[in-house]
Amino acid sequence: MMSFQTVLAIGSGAFIGAVMRAYLNGVVNHHLPHTLPFGTLAVNLLGSFIIGALFAYFSYSTFLSVQVKSFLTTGFLGGLTTYSTFAMETFLLVSGGHLLMAVLNMALNTFGTVAMAASGYYMIRNWLS
Repeated sequence: MMSFQTVLAIGSGAFIGAVMRAYLNGVVNHHLPHTLPFGTLAVNLLGSFIIGALFAYFSYSTFLSVQVKSFLTTGFLGGLTTYSTFAMETFLLVSGGHLLMAVLNMALNTFGTVAMAASGYYMIRNWLS
């Protein structure tokens, strides 16, 4: 059973992450207007890098509580990143006849987020070693 403090931590983190997602998405799309949804890609890449870095840090440190870890990962990063928006934007690209952009969007989000998670993880792991 999850404690009330953990539930509150996740909810607070999700609120902050979702607001940050909307802000960053708007800034990126304003500066990079394109058929490809760069704003969603940016938040997914950033969130993946951060979660990789956090998991590396968590493996070296027992300092943070379950609530803080939940706030950062499930809450903040869960609110910041967005699989459902990525899915809908890709569907809209396909249905709008932009098949190449849809495939590019899928490849960048899928492979890019895994690469960013690994980059964040190895960067912190090497820094802490």
